[in-house]
Amino acid sequence: MPMSWGYSSSRQRGEESLRAVHRALDAGSTLLDTADMYGPFTNELLLGRVLRERRGDAFVSTKVGLLVGDQHVVANGRPGYVRRACDASLRRLQTDVIDLYQLHRADPEVPVEETWGAMAELVQAGKVRALGLCAVGARSSRRAGAQLHDATVRQLERVQQVFPVSAVEAELSVWSPEALETLLPWCRSRGIGFLAAMPLGNGFLTGTLTPGVGFEADDLRARHPRFTAEMMAANQPIVAGLRRVARRHGERVTPAQVALAWVLGRGEQVVPVPGAKRERWVTENAAAAGLRLTEEDLAEIAGLPPAQGSWD
Repeated sequence: MPMSWGYSSSRQRGEESLRAVHRALDAGSTLLDTADMYGPFTNELLLGRVLRERRGDAFVSTKVGLLVGDQHVVANGRPGYVRRACDASLRRLQTDVIDLYQLHRADPEVPVEETWGAMAELVQAGKVRALGLCAVGARSSRRAGAQLHDATVRQLERVQQVFPVSAVEAELSVWSPEALETLLPWCRSRGIGFLAAMPLGNGFLTGTLTPGVGFEADDLRARHPRFTAEMMAANQPIVAGLRRVARRHGERVTPAQVALAWVLGRGEQVVPVPGAKRERWVTENAAAAGLRLTEEDLAEIAGLPPAQGSWD
């Protein structure tokens, strides 16, 4: 996503992003996770330039169900639209099959079973290999007194009656561990894969962001309550704790690698999906797979203060 949408547009450089994708594949990071809305469309086009040469090296995940307008995003889960969107994604990605096709958001105007049924038809047609549900937007529908992912679990149980869910994508990181409460256990008990979105806290857990510096106007973090100068300063103890753990493992180990290693340690079916657009960062991220956190490390991370600032 950061290559094409959501973050500062002035820092989006296509050729540099292409090199980063190739470097990620060279380093053994085989999952390429995108969506038709990123750009919109431009990120799938970018990945298509890689896939026409290296399709066999990649596991391709893309998403459907969100349309980007002028300063707004709307859901579209109509079956006809889903079928057309899949064909368009296949063309842009320059592939004849999508490994994992995810529903980006459920359309409140369309029963989710109808949307999921259309996606299941794509599997039967050989255009898609497996289906997933993206639960990153769960916070917007949270009810008072409910756990964060209660509504998502109910939705998952509904679509499971139509066609099997192979993967769920939701936020999981050191400063946003809520998926550990109900959603990850639900997936684990059913053998469903879990894609951990934003494992680096939208960049905060890398320790490279400076409180008060600010973001460009088109950067989502410019309007995010956790990225005000006050909240970024208040949450520095979390980054400091990751740095302490990193130092125990060597001078070259980074807070970002510790944060990714923590996510990788949540279970065999958990795959972190860090966003990166530079060769340097994808190389650093891939190296986190070789970092083994000790019991002391895990205890220190567990003892870090909870993140301050609303997500709403």
